[in-house]
Amino acid sequence: MASLVTHALVGTALAQAATPELRSRPRFWIAAVLCSILPDFDVIGSRLGVPYGDLWGHRGMTHSLIFATLAAIGFAIWLQKGAKDRLKLACLLLAITASHGVLDALTNGGRGVAFFSPFDRHRYFFPWRPIRVSPIGARALFSPRALEVLRSEIWVWAPALMATILFPCLRVLRRVPGDKTATIPAGACLECPSRDVSGSFDDVKLERNGSDTAQEECNREDR
Repeated sequence: MASLVTHALVGTALAQAATPELRSRPRFWIAAVLCSILPDFDVIGSRLGVPYGDLWGHRGMTHSLIFATLAAIGFAIWLQKGAKDRLKLACLLLAITASHGVLDALTNGGRGVAFFSPFDRHRYFFPWRPIRVSPIGARALFSPRALEVLRSEIWVWAPALMATILFPCLRVLRRVPGDKTATIPAGACLECPSRDVSGSFDDVKLERNGSDTAQEECNREDR
């Protein structure tokens, strides 16, 4: 498998495509990171004696597109209300969850990824496999081999890290403070903004309706 750090970074980078409302909620980021590493929860089965090549073995059912779809729907229901918003979020979380299997299929070890399980239990690799397979276990994450894995993944986690940092910064720089739309008192003459026709001072957005009636009224007052 690719390292959990890289999986989480890729998930966080993809999550930048979410709406501003979602990005402001901590629960969304928790869900995004969980989706990115959730397929590797199958290692629990490995510890309990589930064979590697079994349906629920490592890189089996939990790495499939069916599992990614079900997980995405579950988190979308938890996070959003309304069918349309849930569908949009589910599509994003599906991409995040499925990215795990894509990265694993780029590694140089293991038995491949069962993308189409349970209908097709064959394990697949991509022809190009530049990522060194990561050791399994918490202790292995701090081993010399883990550092070699991270070096082989630099072309993945470096752009993901840049996107995670860069996109929020760009959004801050592009944010325009306040609404600078011109306003005038309700009922004020369009061509003579100093004159209030109705006497109301409630602010409304300036709109031009293309009529010359206001201009004619102003001309009569001037005469």
